[in-house]
Amino acid sequence: MNFEGKTAIVTGGSRDIGRAICVKLASEGANVVVNYNSNEADADATLAAIEQVGGKAIKVKADVTKPAQVDALIAASQEAFGKKIDYLVNNAGGLVARKTLEEMDEEFFNFVMQLNLTSAFLASKATVPFMEEGAAILNLASLAGRDGGGGGAIAYATSKGAVMTMTRGMAKELGPKGIRVNALCPGMIATAFHDKFTPDAARENVANSTPLRRQGRAEETADAVAYLLSDQASFITGANIDINGGLAFS
Repeated sequence: MNFEGKTAIVTGGSRDIGRAICVKLASEGANVVVNYNSNEADADATLAAIEQVGGKAIKVKADVTKPAQVDALIAASQEAFGKKIDYLVNNAGGLVARKTLEEMDEEFFNFVMQLNLTSAFLASKATVPFMEEGAAILNLASLAGRDGGGGGAIAYATSKGAVMTMTRGMAKELGPKGIRVNALCPGMIATAFHDKFTPDAARENVANSTPLRRQGRAEETADAVAYLLSDQASFITGANIDINGGLAFS
């Protein structure tokens, strides 16, 4: 893969899968815009990891659920690396908390939808005007979007299912412009996400139920992202690709 001279914006790029994606793209030559919202120390650690592989990157604080801050993110990218944007990775999001239907209120449900779905919509809408033929968008969905997720994940699973549908719709709309749109649907990946929200026993059970008998690694997800953005995947668009070690098949 050769991303020399290309610019990639990665939302939620400061840790875990987002960090791995930033480092991978930078290692392949891309100029990377590392978006973060609350933890500047994590963003600095991502920049340090990029420097170690000889890459170029900037960090930009922005809440990508807010249009004005998304616009500021785009402006910062253009100031650093030029007007054209080649790749957008919509990685920002999260489970927030495990809540059953009975425990959820409307405010919580809407917040999760904004975090996972609205953020991808806003970032895509703001970025596409600066993309040219050959550009690509990659959305991070989830296995939860296919199977409804684990206990207390209704809002999260719903938002990720919507991301998958939005991916298909955007691919149809943007295809004639030469812009591809795909999504990855990770299963159990060893990240702080599961450190926080998934008990160790549950993680072990999932790993033992997976044909490869382990959890995935953030770097493996990043490799798949880089492939889908690259010219090697030039005839793939509208796909929601599973990366779950064979735990579930679409």
